[in-house]
Amino acid sequence: MKKRRMTMIEQQQQQQMIMRMDTMKRRKPWGDEIRKTRRGPINELAEEEDEERHKLEIVDMSGMDLDSLPNHLPSPLNIATICKLNLSSNDLQSIPESVTARMLNLIVLDVHSNQLKSLPNSIGCLSKLKTLNVSANFLESLPKTIENCRSLEDLNANFNKLTKLPDTIGFELVNLKKLSVNSNKLIFLPHSISHLTNLCILDARLNCLRSLPDDLENLINLQNLNISQNFHYLSTVPYSLGLLLSLVELDVSYNNITTLPDSLGCLRKLQKLSVEGNPLVSPPVEVVEQGWHAVKEYLSKKMNGSNKQQEESPKKIRSSWIGKLVKYGTFNGRRRGGAANEDQSEGFVVMSSYRRIQGLASPRYCTSTVRSF
Repeated sequence: MKKRRMTMIEQQQQQQMIMRMDTMKRRKPWGDEIRKTRRGPINELAEEEDEERHKLEIVDMSGMDLDSLPNHLPSPLNIATICKLNLSSNDLQSIPESVTARMLNLIVLDVHSNQLKSLPNSIGCLSKLKTLNVSANFLESLPKTIENCRSLEDLNANFNKLTKLPDTIGFELVNLKKLSVNSNKLIFLPHSISHLTNLCILDARLNCLRSLPDDLENLINLQNLNISQNFHYLSTVPYSLGLLLSLVELDVSYNNITTLPDSLGCLRKLQKLSVEGNPLVSPPVEVVEQGWHAVKEYLSKKMNGSNKQQEESPKKIRSSWIGKLVKYGTFNGRRRGGAANEDQSEGFVVMSSYRRIQGLASPRYCTSTVRSF
């Protein structure tokens, strides 16, 4: 009797899948509308691309109480034609290797809010994948084969149990623009992460980070860096933060940092610095409370003092951080901080008043990146 009941449940789930797929087929196909092109050999390739694009399908199987995926999905569905697959908010404990390996045209994969303890190694076959949301699961690591997803632009692995990332992840995922790994158990970030030259957003808050890689200066497009709430684990940040030329927002709040590196005074585009919840000594609290302009002037003056010492020992300047800052054009040793010399709008520092970090209240906010299809 029990076996028969399970069969009926599986049949109901299969019928739901088929109904959803029928609904998807009534929608506009993936991609823009067919381009209006003139007939001729020059546009044949474009027309073929449009035809292929319109054969791709969007499949939404979210919130169906699925505890497993069959190796062979319902017959109306051709796995190779799926471009967006939403399996979020189920009870999946694994994803079959054979299913993932055949999704050769998959661009978006959303499996957030499941019971996944690992990802299939065949995820490396998804060469066209651009967005991957695996947040709110029980992942302790990411498969090394994820490095083969070289088209990946957005990786969301928030709210898992990750203790480390693949060592060479930064060497391969060269198109990655957003990396979200908050609310995990990461002790460090791999040094290869400094090779993600297209990265714009790095969110590593609420982990157990002891330190950051020293050579972050290659992250030339990084605009938002959040390493807050690593609490007593994180006590220092590297001088290379001052070489992040595109940085607009920096959040180092609720750590154990006593000294901000002088190089931060060279961040020309920085608009917002959050440092509350740290036992700061340099710069002192009274300076921080005056805002980012005062902090920048304080750090610049300290750096000028360091530069004088370096001028007395010119042999060491090439290996010093002052030398690197001059090389990258972020610092002039003769320059003095001050309002008259500033050519940018003044930012501000969040220091004394407590604020709730966006998206921290629940995993629902952080996992909504690709929830809607």
